Amino acid sequence: MSELKFDANGLIPAVVQDYYTKKVLTVAYMNRESLAISIAEKRTCFYSRSRQQLWRKGETSGNVQHIVSITTDCDADALVVVVKKDGPACHLGTDSCFNEPIFLSDEIKEFSLDALYELIRGRKTEKKEGSYTTYLFAKGMDKILKKVGEECTEVIIAGAKKDKEETIFEIADLTYHLLVMMVEAGISLQQVIDELAKRHVVDHKVKQERMQ
Repeated sequence: MSELKFDANGLIPAVVQDYYTKKVLTVAYMNRESLAISIAEKRTCFYSRSRQQLWRKGETSGNVQHIVSITTDCDADALVVVVKKDGPACHLGTDSCFNEPIFLSDEIKEFSLDALYELIRGRKTEKKEGSYTTYLFAKGMDKILKKVGEECTEVIIAGAKKDKEETIFEIADLTYHLLVMMVEAGISLQQVIDELAKRHVVDHKVKQERMQ
């Protein structure tokens, strides 16, 4: 706190980032008091430049942001606040305040599992003629599970051959079919992420086996 550089108005910009998706949710400002409150309460508290007062995110909307970490940059004059949010970050009701593209590269395409999941879910609710995904949903869970099993086998075969490119290709196929299965079963990506987050130690089983 003592090394942070607040501006002439006693403020420091805070970039708020989603813990799970890494998406930038909003940019707000904090003063020393709101930063201290944020740390003490483990939820975001900002300073409103328009109202000239402190405001806790979600105090009226219920869209609280629970703080995971706060990091400063190399100049100690800006903050990145990583949060787990209870609802939309923007006052307009959107997930993020950043929704209006100004430039999109023709060479580099943005991709995320969240976007793919939503696309797959859309094929279930709004059936598209000729879509393989829609076809899988039409056939039902038995067909989807059969494809998941087939893709699991393909991953094992490719891995056993130590063919990196083929293994990547087959893992991508398996991931897609797993997402289809998740949508069919009503399982969200967030639920899987939450389950992984609860485990913390990925080497626990290995340690147990070594002790036996």
